[in-house]
Amino acid sequence: MKASFTESAAQLSAVAALARVVHHGSFTKAAIEMGVSTSALSQTVRALENRAGIRLLNRTTRRVATTEAGRQFLSNALPALQMLNGAFAELAEQRGTPAGTLRINLSRAAAEHLVAPVMDKFAQAYPDIVIDLTVDDGLADLVSGGFDCGIRLGEHLSQSMVAIPVGPQIRMAVVASPEYFAKHGVPRTPADLETHRCLRYRFRSNSAVYRWEFTEKGRDYAIDVGGGLIANDSSMITAAARNGWGVACALDISIVEDVAAGRLQRVLEEFCPPFDGFHLYYPHRVQIPLRLRAFIDAMAAHWGSRRKRKL
Repeated sequence: MKASFTESAAQLSAVAALARVVHHGSFTKAAIEMGVSTSALSQTVRALENRAGIRLLNRTTRRVATTEAGRQFLSNALPALQMLNGAFAELAEQRGTPAGTLRINLSRAAAEHLVAPVMDKFAQAYPDIVIDLTVDDGLADLVSGGFDCGIRLGEHLSQSMVAIPVGPQIRMAVVASPEYFAKHGVPRTPADLETHRCLRYRFRSNSAVYRWEFTEKGRDYAIDVGGGLIANDSSMITAAARNGWGVACALDISIVEDVAAGRLQRVLEEFCPPFDGFHLYYPHRVQIPLRLRAFIDAMAAHWGSRRKRKL
């Protein structure tokens, strides 16, 4: 027997309620988010379980989690909820109201130092937009990954992307702990790094080890350095430098606090000139969603408007 429209609407509401409970792992937190009482939310989910004829949640005094049946049920039901939310977002955008989920792929440094300072004000201005960040130090394909935009260093971007510089100019910074330099000496030129233990970064996208880049007498060049640590996580490398393991090469925006606090010391600054740094980029298209336009405008307002360019 087919369910009536009213029954289907009630079921959809109950599934959405179940999803929020599972997301929070708590009836109380989900109820606060949804603006209903905990008892009412509990009754809604219990009625859904009764209709299904099987328990969907395991409840304890501390946490709520799905049963195997509940996990499978949500796995099948969530895509439908997401499609419905997307449909409403499209209606909102047709009314001229930015809404929906904005999916952004970006590096850890961009997330921490460029996007985080903008988030609170953006959320207040656009409560109907959900920011979905994928923090990835690799280089994702925006189209196949279903992302609206990405934020990366401009030199790493592929062709056919529209790119907007965001944030300040940045520099590479060669750093180590004061204790390391006191014990091993301070390099005066990039060539001196040959005698130091360097902490090296491996790109996730192609597994290549980063060659440290310098400028000397107007000439740009890169060198391979040696050392006892290679990692594909920049935070790990910075932590190793703080602990005296060796010399690291990092984006200056990521080590400002460490330098100010005396945990790290910069050297070779005259060989590390500034460059444009990060770009917000997206596939070239005639019209972009209002939610992406709102985010672009928010980033430009915070960091200063800079000219859009086609790579």
